[in-house]
Amino acid sequence: MPTPIIVQRGLEAYRTTFDAMRAFTDARTADTPDELWIVEHPPVFTLGLGADPSHVLDAHGIPVVQTDRGGEVTYHGPGQAVIYLLMDLRRARPGARLFAREFVYKIEQSVVDTLAAYNLAGERKPGAPGIYIAGEGPWQGAKIAALGLKVKSNGCTYHGVSLNVAMDLAPFSWINPCGYEGLATVDMRTLGSQASLNEMQSVLAGALMRQLGEPVPV
Repeated sequence: MPTPIIVQRGLEAYRTTFDAMRAFTDARTADTPDELWIVEHPPVFTLGLGADPSHVLDAHGIPVVQTDRGGEVTYHGPGQAVIYLLMDLRRARPGARLFAREFVYKIEQSVVDTLAAYNLAGERKPGAPGIYIAGEGPWQGAKIAALGLKVKSNGCTYHGVSLNVAMDLAPFSWINPCGYEGLATVDMRTLGSQASLNEMQSVLAGALMRQLGEPVPV
């Protein structure tokens, strides 16, 4: 599988990135290199295709954007590492394609590996995409990373994953995160990590690159 190009987009309004992802995907050909876009967004709530707008309890003036990804409502804001995966899944292995379920597995494993490097235990929850804090303690079960994708009929993807690094977590309490009432949300700083956003953007991107280069799990 060819190595994706990493693109640093800095701090960028969500609508700008969203429009750019769709334009990139619409224009790509069989020869277009895959890309990972690293970005940080000003505060925004985003709704997936199946989202119930009532899960935005009180936006407090933060923009609410309807998207074409899967999933429910989530929040993006400063201090969150966001990486969008603009990939052609048909390239994943010779003679076959990397199916969306396997792609999601790899993305989630990248987050688990990233957290483990900082002595934080993350885990999956069946039927609830994203990564949650494992083990015991007050933050057990809290969500630390969200995942949402658009997979087009031609196998090309966009949207991606967000990892909470050092955020103002209050806006998560103004929604039902991912449609779950009362779901606790946490960031790495609250769990004791002093890692910077820039550091975590690089570490997560590296973990994604390694996972995407690994054989598809059977």
